[in-house]
Amino acid sequence: MPRLNLSPTFSFISSLGTAPLRPFHTLVRTTEERFRPAQISAHRPHVAAAQAALFETSPRATIGRAQILREPGSGKIPTIVLGGLVPDSTEQVFLLRRSLLKSGDLYYINYAPEGFSLDLICAQLTDLVAELLGAGQAPVLFGVSFGAGLVLEWLRRARSRGVEPILAGVVLISPVTCVADLVPPGATKPSTLIGRALKPLLGEEGEVAASAVERSRTVFLRLFEAGTQNKHALSTLMTAAESRRLKSAVMETIRGLTPAGARQRVRALAEMSAPTEYFSPQFLPLSPAPTLVLFAECEDAVLDERAPSLLAFERAHRAYFSHGEVRRVRSRWGKSPVQHASLIFHVYDFLPPLLAFYQDIRRRGLALAA
Repeated sequence: MPRLNLSPTFSFISSLGTAPLRPFHTLVRTTEERFRPAQISAHRPHVAAAQAALFETSPRATIGRAQILREPGSGKIPTIVLGGLVPDSTEQVFLLRRSLLKSGDLYYINYAPEGFSLDLICAQLTDLVAELLGAGQAPVLFGVSFGAGLVLEWLRRARSRGVEPILAGVVLISPVTCVADLVPPGATKPSTLIGRALKPLLGEEGEVAASAVERSRTVFLRLFEAGTQNKHALSTLMTAAESRRLKSAVMETIRGLTPAGARQRVRALAEMSAPTEYFSPQFLPLSPAPTLVLFAECEDAVLDERAPSLLAFERAHRAYFSHGEVRRVRSRWGKSPVQHASLIFHVYDFLPPLLAFYQDIRRRGLALAA
């Protein structure tokens, strides 16, 4: 049977961005999914120089190695996805996959449930980017929330070594870049729900009370479950079977995260530099690659109102990315407000700027190849 290609129709419907067409948009996506099911498999890296160098100095750094999965796409511009604290990257872009795959392969970086190492994640990312560049494919780095912070930290570290990675583009969704984004210095009680849940995990070294880990786990579970309560809205996004599969995968990821893994992910934020700390020509710009930074209209459940990421990117984004654009993603009139990094429940609100961005970098790639 010939392969069904509904991508042009899918792009056209997406670009219209009109609410009445949303059910048809979902029909097109699910039809294509039925004829061309996902083929996600473990990626076997061919480059591991950065990891080998790290292991020579820090043998224990192997604890917390992330799993890298690959899904083949149809273009020459791959995307590397780094998700938030939870869920996994594969679930984070569940409804965006088909759009991203039109540009090239998708690489999902899923953090280990039992541990986390910022140095190792950076080394894995360095090796993966080097491997793709060796194959003549400059990637897009696609970071969501905490994952956007990882992208920024990786770029900052590269810049401090005098290295400028070749990238096709950078996408940062609701970036969480440091502890101060969630918990302001000196604050006894953080102003945000997530900040209050995670603050106990940021204490002194040692064991964290099981109750503190469980409270934070409960907050993330409730946040996700709240998004699934509107059954009518959910039915316009995905089929009932997809909804059940997605919910099961997200719940499994959250519940499977060990106390050590949870604490190490959160404490990685303490190792990251706030963007306001390296506001200097010595470190900036981080990259000349086309960059899109998207904040949700309602970030206040996660980001503190004085968050360094908001200050840096809403006031001086061109200092960090010379070819950058920053936008607030808002819902249409009468719809629920767009929440922090809500790529699942507000996918239609995020799609227009993302599709335009990828269309632009594909056009740039064709111009360079000509």
